[in-house]
Amino acid sequence: MLPEERYAAILRRIKQNRVVTVHELVQALSSSAPTIRRDLAHLHNKGLLQKVHGGATSLTPDHSSMELDTLPKSITYRDAKESIALAASELISSTGFIFIDAGSTTEMVLHYLQHTHATFVTNGIHHATLLASRHMKVILLGGTVNPISSSIVGSVALNQLESYNFTQGFFSTHGISFRSGFTAEDPLDAAVKEKAIQKCRTAYVLADPSKFDHISSVTFATIDKASIITTKLPNELYRNYANIQEVDHHR
Repeated sequence: MLPEERYAAILRRIKQNRVVTVHELVQALSSSAPTIRRDLAHLHNKGLLQKVHGGATSLTPDHSSMELDTLPKSITYRDAKESIALAASELISSTGFIFIDAGSTTEMVLHYLQHTHATFVTNGIHHATLLASRHMKVILLGGTVNPISSSIVGSVALNQLESYNFTQGFFSTHGISFRSGFTAEDPLDAAVKEKAIQKCRTAYVLADPSKFDHISSVTFATIDKASIITTKLPNELYRNYANIQEVDHHR
């Protein structure tokens, strides 16, 4: 089960019962206790629930359903993300020096990787763990942990990136627009993306249709700085501004 699916399931239970325990979530979601605790911490940091000892509670008796409605957007596009991730995995050079950005779609790419001699550099904590578990060469950037995105950020990571030259890079984004380019919500995450994309010979941004015509807080690259892998374009004018690869949603 993807993290976004667990988040949505947890919030549904919170909405229904106002209280959930780690034990019941472990049973209901077939996940480990450490995973559930990380999920609750993530949702607590997002302001969607109140984490307490042994579980979590609703923020108010009338816990708003607005966040519940907006959070699973990535679940709505799960099939698109899977198609995008599969297409991206097929582009990875077997001997490359490759940057993998933190993010849910970039993490999906790793599940499709076949045996490879490539070396991966990532700021995604879960990404590094997954790559290492599959006995692949991986370097996790050093620096400060962003608990919301489970990513490594800060000056140490930026300085480390300065010395690298990547053959390929695969990036997540919160938004794509003609005017603002590729955007992210968190300035620290955006700074790592900006530096990494500058150090890539070839860069790809993985974006499901919900990301187009959306602008987040911080621009990390103009739209011409990376190829975009997506499914059916919601606005064909983007082809005039970027190299677009549209993959079959149902492949």
